[in-house]
Amino acid sequence: MEGAYALLRAYMTDDDLSIVSGHVKWFDPVRGFGFVVSDAGGSDILLHANVLRNFGQSSVADMAKIKLSVQKTDRGVQAVEVIEVAPPELGEGLVLEDLEPIDGETENLPLEPARVKWFDKSKGFGFANVFGRPEDVFVHVEVLRRSGLADLMPGEAVGLRVIEGRRGRMAAQVTAWDVAMKDNEHNTDQHADLPDDSPHD
Repeated sequence: MEGAYALLRAYMTDDDLSIVSGHVKWFDPVRGFGFVVSDAGGSDILLHANVLRNFGQSSVADMAKIKLSVQKTDRGVQAVEVIEVAPPELGEGLVLEDLEPIDGETENLPLEPARVKWFDKSKGFGFANVFGRPEDVFVHVEVLRRSGLADLMPGEAVGLRVIEGRRGRMAAQVTAWDVAMKDNEHNTDQHADLPDDSPHD
């Protein structure tokens, strides 16, 4: 199926495509697809798992903000490329007490490479292991949702921003590792453009 999307993309011209902003209606990583609702209205947009995977994520949270390149087909409107994903706006969901002191400062925490040990969406939590460290890192489903993700697969590579909670190390933010690497390269490029006498911090 991934090859079919690449072939489809190769035969498309810019005139065939349009950029759409909206939010995720739902996405099921097991079924391999979901739907996006455009801010401009109209029919739902099909989001296939391979298109999301090309962006570097295996899942996306319901209500996450998303920008897509889409094409109209005989079967409706389909996403052909994910351009940007932002976490859903915080509503009246669960507030984790351990996160309250650092809310708004999460981006200042170092991004640590990790691999998912297991995650059970029905239980609402799971664990990951940071490379080079023996202890497990607790991952709560609400943190996952805040990070714009919906689920994690065992063995999946992720980037974690970790805090010391009352019951041990826990994730304050989860990022797909491919996305984390892109952000890191972007930040590195920005620093590379600075003059030699400019501060890098």
